[in-house]
Amino acid sequence: MDIKFVCAHAGRPATAVTRRDVARALLAVPSGVALVALPDLRRAMVAAGNPLSVAFWESAKATLSAIEAGVATVGDVQRWVESTGTEPILMTPSYFVWPEEDERGPVATEMFARLVAYLEDKVAAGEIDPDALAAGDQEARSAYEELQESWLSTPLPDGRVPGFAVSDELDEELFSAWDEEEEFALSELRRIVAELPKQPELPMAELETAATRLRALLALPGYPASVLRACAGFDERPLPDDDVELWLTVAAGIAGPIADLSEGADVLEEFADLDRELSEEDTALANLCAIQHADWLAGVAALVRMGPGVLASPERMARLIAESEDIDIDDQDDEDLHTTESLFTSVVGLWGLLGIVDADDVLTPLGWWGLPKALERAWSGEG
Repeated sequence: MDIKFVCAHAGRPATAVTRRDVARALLAVPSGVALVALPDLRRAMVAAGNPLSVAFWESAKATLSAIEAGVATVGDVQRWVESTGTEPILMTPSYFVWPEEDERGPVATEMFARLVAYLEDKVAAGEIDPDALAAGDQEARSAYEELQESWLSTPLPDGRVPGFAVSDELDEELFSAWDEEEEFALSELRRIVAELPKQPELPMAELETAATRLRALLALPGYPASVLRACAGFDERPLPDDDVELWLTVAAGIAGPIADLSEGADVLEEFADLDRELSEEDTALANLCAIQHADWLAGVAALVRMGPGVLASPERMARLIAESEDIDIDDQDDEDLHTTESLFTSVVGLWGLLGIVDADDVLTPLGWWGLPKALERAWSGEG
């Protein structure tokens, strides 16, 4: 750990190395090694005509000593690097969050480098005082945050707004990963159903009874009708006349909700109250959205293989998912099982309204026929 290492790590000559460059190089080696090398590194920087400042070297020693003693938190270290004056803030006051370095896409990498260069220009112009930042000056910190907030929201010459450009890239990556998971789950579901020794048949009488009951339910205000309408997207369009279409649309919506609850003024005021308890409908919709493709696949695959008459209670669903050989899953402890059971409590309750399970949470012939079709519809975009 010497000045050559710092220059190689930063990709700059010693005369151009910044506080941030030195801080990152010091953190790239064990803290004990960095502490031992610190005095010689400081002398080498002075000899190179780039002494940095007393405040920086003292902050470096204090931070490295805290790391070596095991008392420094990740936040402490991040704050120290940010105090160099050219390190972008990991999370701004408006909650913009930079991805971790090894998780940045091309756009985030470009924008991060642009912001570092922008901050370096501001330090050179005397508009950022790194020593004040290192000393914990709150006014300097606030100005530093505001400067970055402004840059993130100001269009570049090519018209791109940095903050939005990074967020859009993250969204694209998230949606791409989601689509891949959905495509794999759909292919596995189709394979499992095709391999059944006997294919489920539509129990028409049961479906007509369930559809009649469902139409009456969907006309009611409040929970559970509000959640079923949101899941199926019926707040924005009329109910289909065909019973099969109606039933499958609602069943598919439980596995892949189409919309959120209607957001009137009262709803927005409730969500602004962080101390309030979630309503039954908020909890149900949140639970549905939290279930992963793999869990849906494992649970429904187990049910369709066993057929009508199998218990499909929330506790049983959690156990079937934990023991499934259709998905890769780590060993489940009691807490994991409880979490899955809690999520499926909402699912099984809604399944009962559609006749997928009976009053004792036992899978019905209608559920045996309809569950795989509902999942296929939710994951393929049919309807």
